[in-house]
Amino acid sequence: MSLYDDAVLVLKGYEGQEELRQAYLDHLTAHPDGMWKSCGAGHLTASALVIDPSRGRVLLTLHRKLRMWLQMGGHCEPGDASLEAAALREATEESGITGLALLPGGPVRLDRHPIPPPCHWHLDVQYAVLAPPGAVQEISDESLDLRWFGYDEVADVADDSVVRLLEGTRARL
Repeated sequence: MSLYDDAVLVLKGYEGQEELRQAYLDHLTAHPDGMWKSCGAGHLTASALVIDPSRGRVLLTLHRKLRMWLQMGGHCEPGDASLEAAALREATEESGITGLALLPGGPVRLDRHPIPPPCHWHLDVQYAVLAPPGAVQEISDESLDLRWFGYDEVADVADDSVVRLLEGTRARL
């Protein structure tokens, strides 16, 4: 199965955010290249919130280009077999933590946000991953910083998208 086909199946099975979910599906129908960064009309991305429920905290990255505290994530790559695999790869690469495990149940949320030209939109499919006990992060080239934040600290440092992702993740736990 191609990554495109996986994305369509994932989105068709996603419950919630009906209007946005349909917008993602319509985008993919109109843009067969909608999985890739090269799609100028916008493209799907995969991200994951790294969470440590036993300690009530999440790991956020200070994004090098955007200079915002965000969950790990980014563009899909040709080697990604699925959106889940892309989200897990991005979380592992950007956090430096091995042994991350996807939170069962598929995507937690969808978030569409504008980006600078030449592309116009990121259609982010957001997952959550569980950090293993004793996880130690290692900063990547894509980050200015990595930091654990308590659940109650996230709203003070991150935007509403990250806050909603945390809320959805906690509800699923």
